[in-house]
Amino acid sequence: MTLPEPGAIAGLRVIDLSRVLGGPYCTQILADHGADIIKVEPPAGDETRDWGPPFHEDDAAYFIGTNRNKRSIGLDLASEGGRTVLMRMLEDADVLIENFKPGTLDKWGIGNDMLRAKFPQLIHCRISGFGGDGPHGGHPGYDAIIQSMVGLMSATGSQESGPTRIGVALVDMTTGLYACVGILMALAERAKSGLGQFVEATLFETGLAIMHPHTANFFMHGKPPALTGNEHPNLYPYSVFAARDGNIFMGVGNDGTFRKLCSELGKPELGADPRFARNRDRVVNRNELRSELEAILKQHDAEPMCRRLLAAGLPAGPVQSIDKVLANPHVAHRGDVIEKDWYKGIASPVRFDRTKASLRHVPPKFSEHADAILGEFGYSSDEIGKLVASGVVARERKR
Repeated sequence: MTLPEPGAIAGLRVIDLSRVLGGPYCTQILADHGADIIKVEPPAGDETRDWGPPFHEDDAAYFIGTNRNKRSIGLDLASEGGRTVLMRMLEDADVLIENFKPGTLDKWGIGNDMLRAKFPQLIHCRISGFGGDGPHGGHPGYDAIIQSMVGLMSATGSQESGPTRIGVALVDMTTGLYACVGILMALAERAKSGLGQFVEATLFETGLAIMHPHTANFFMHGKPPALTGNEHPNLYPYSVFAARDGNIFMGVGNDGTFRKLCSELGKPELGADPRFARNRDRVVNRNELRSELEAILKQHDAEPMCRRLLAAGLPAGPVQSIDKVLANPHVAHRGDVIEKDWYKGIASPVRFDRTKASLRHVPPKFSEHADAILGEFGYSSDEIGKLVASGVVARERKR
């Protein structure tokens, strides 16, 4: 039996107070690469355990998808006893991550100033909607609301559909990625200074940061983006095109690639046509070029054509549903689906040649590891029993 890889950040201990998506996604990235993640859940549990169907033994797939390789303890941080337990856990922690409303930890007497004084090496990361200051400081943030507020929806969709929400929680998950990057940067800096620091990642700033190229375009010409559906505002062809049995997305980044595409499609003269020779011309004359390209593509099936174009070094892919994606031979070859017992998930996309990511633990049941975790921090069986009896530690979810 092959033992799981220890991972690039094995030995890092993270106390994870976060719930829902951004924070748990961040800590799953760290967990996959070896960090010890102690997921501290409120007595009611992470609410995404209920965000289904589908479910596995009462836990929703939504929760299961972002909480592998973690251990769980139910702890009432609103109680003084719960905060006392947390303080003991932080004595041996490298990172604390939370997504409480800004000011909540201060109200409980464990705000960042107190944490910095008591644990000077601790990295404290907070994920929030808008941060703790400014006109929206402390306001709740939700992925779709941020998509609407930062312009993502106004740049997504067509004239027919109107502004459209992106079909995945892009802002939440990207905020988790930024938080992860921030934590790793702070750890790298700590190796030099010996000091921890406060790391803040907000949904609002993340939403703004990923609005490229629309913000860059606006700074240049002062025009908000139009609703162009699958069209790219700066490149063409870079869109969905109809083939005989489905749709293809083709992306062309420069004039040389366009000429190569035209040759591969059997119409090299299009590459020299003055309407299409340069990208700036193709953007202006996109409708005429679409007609030319689709007249060729509608004579071919989508997947074989895409394989042919990819083999020629040309960016193209069939527009597929998730069932076809997961059945793709490339997914199997790369080991992109990982399994353990009943669990299936998508492997970490960060690949190392030596310190590989691994699936060590399936997502935890609520407070599954409470006794073991408390034992690690020096609590006796009698003390654990008293914490459970007082409600400070919850072994079962309070509905």
